[in-house]
Amino acid sequence: MSIQDKVAIVTGAASGIGKEIATVFFKNGAKVVIADLNLEAAQAAASELDPSGARAIAVAMDVTNEEQVDAGIAAAAGKLGGIDILVSNAGIQIVAPVDSFDFGNWKKMLAIHLDGAFLTTRACLKLMYGQKRGGSVIYMGSVHSKEASVLKAPYVTAKHGLIGLCKTVAKEGAAHGVRANVICPGFVRTPLVEKQIPEQARELGIPEADVIKNVMLKETVDGEFTTVDDVAQTALFLASFPSNALTGQSIVVSHGWFMQ
Repeated sequence: MSIQDKVAIVTGAASGIGKEIATVFFKNGAKVVIADLNLEAAQAAASELDPSGARAIAVAMDVTNEEQVDAGIAAAAGKLGGIDILVSNAGIQIVAPVDSFDFGNWKKMLAIHLDGAFLTTRACLKLMYGQKRGGSVIYMGSVHSKEASVLKAPYVTAKHGLIGLCKTVAKEGAAHGVRANVICPGFVRTPLVEKQIPEQARELGIPEADVIKNVMLKETVDGEFTTVDDVAQTALFLASFPSNALTGQSIVVSHGWFMQ
């Protein structure tokens, strides 16, 4: 199983999980497109991997903007020779109880997680189908694709929705050799999660240490955070899998928080 010389686009790849996935893909021989809302950070991440720009490039991408997604993916494909792998990773988190959740924030959350996944998938599928060399679509779900937590209604809703999108893409893409799967990490200590710790402490009225121990990691088997490398290695496995035997699936990477 190999991704040597494959072209992978990773959204939200200027930091955190996305950056680690792009790094692991690059080290395993892929050409990598760092797509991010923050172009400067994306350019820095791409330059770290490949200062020459031959195998790693950056594109500015607001995944909720149809024109920007289509143009960015087309430009990246033109420069690197198509698209073989999409990792739809871009996401944010906003926490609040349902009864006081701002509707604008609800729509923003669903737009980034679900509209972004749809728009990037559609643009990449058109290329993958036309190239006739198959492909792999990987969605960044969450344990919240399987479970719910308080204060996270739109996040839980969106992450559940990604599984439905994935299953449909798996069925439609099979005839073209395109697979689709979802990675469902537990809590990974990225800036996104770091931001949640004080927010949840305030909302729940408990110390930050208790948020980590008794909320975030309570259901794990060992009280450990999932690492960015745990997730990146799972993405590598899914991206390089050679057949339709592994498609339409959700892989939980959570230190046993959720067991299927």
